[in-house]
Amino acid sequence: MLAGRRVMLARRLVMLAGRLAQQAALLTVLSLAPLSAAFGQELGRWTTAAPMPSSRSEVAVAAVGGKVYVGGGFGGGRALEIYDPAADEWSRGAPVPRALHHGAAVALGGRLYIVGGFADGWKPIGSVYEYDPASDRWRTRAPLPTARGALAAVVLGGRIHALGGLGAGRRNTPAHEVYDPATDTWTARAPLPTARDHLAAAVVGGRIYALGGRIDGSYARNLAVNEEYDPASDRWRPRTAMPTARSGIAAAVLNGEVVVFGGEAPSGTFGEVEGYDPRAGRWSRYAPMPTARHGLGATVVAGRVYVISGGTRPGGSASSANEIFAR
Repeated sequence: MLAGRRVMLARRLVMLAGRLAQQAALLTVLSLAPLSAAFGQELGRWTTAAPMPSSRSEVAVAAVGGKVYVGGGFGGGRALEIYDPAADEWSRGAPVPRALHHGAAVALGGRLYIVGGFADGWKPIGSVYEYDPASDRWRTRAPLPTARGALAAVVLGGRIHALGGLGAGRRNTPAHEVYDPATDTWTARAPLPTARDHLAAAVVGGRIYALGGRIDGSYARNLAVNEEYDPASDRWRPRTAMPTARSGIAAAVLNGEVVVFGGEAPSGTFGEVEGYDPRAGRWSRYAPMPTARHGLGATVVAGRVYVISGGTRPGGSASSANEIFAR
């Protein structure tokens, strides 16, 4: 009799343990659900395209008229290489007026602009070059008031905003200067709250987002900073930091999100792809880059991001990679 009761009690304990295990598993799933939703269930996809004719890093990349333009960089000299996504082919345009690296490129009014950079080694320059694809000609425009390289540049309201970078003495500058192509003049606006270089920037909803970067050129001092600029008030404010602190990055806007690619640190190059939704104030994680890189460029053509060039190892390295991200 006593033995039978012991058997029944043991069975009940086993059943109770099973139920508790099921409940624990359910609680685990429920606790992870908000994280999954906030940190990316939609992975996106990658494809590869025709590689660049040259291998480069620290390039200036922008799309004009449905084509991708790559200028400057280590390994590029003065070459301007042009990629046609429709034909999956590369061609060359008129050479950039000066060999440079760590410049920033934007498209405005059907023309390509390359702003700032380093030349003659690591000398910060304020050069501004404008390229007209229709005539295949360059012209020099009014220089940046603050010479610098490893800066970011974006277009907002028909003007070019040049942000941060490394200036004199290889020290960070918080400079935020705005170029008006109609008058060929620059004006100063509210400086970056966090002075840095090798950052990325993008525009969503009429506001600028300045992301990541490093302190005084050291990728051992990477940042996860995300700062938002409101042109109406000429003010910056902090936003949700990047999940991964990094520099030597590129950014592009896709489906209303700022998507950040690549980067470097002493431990290696980053393949991370993280997207920031300004409306929700949160980040999502997407499929990593097939080729982890830094000093790369990213630009959008027809709803796809072309992620071009960049070094595959920290420091001095280069590639001819041309990889395409879509969601």
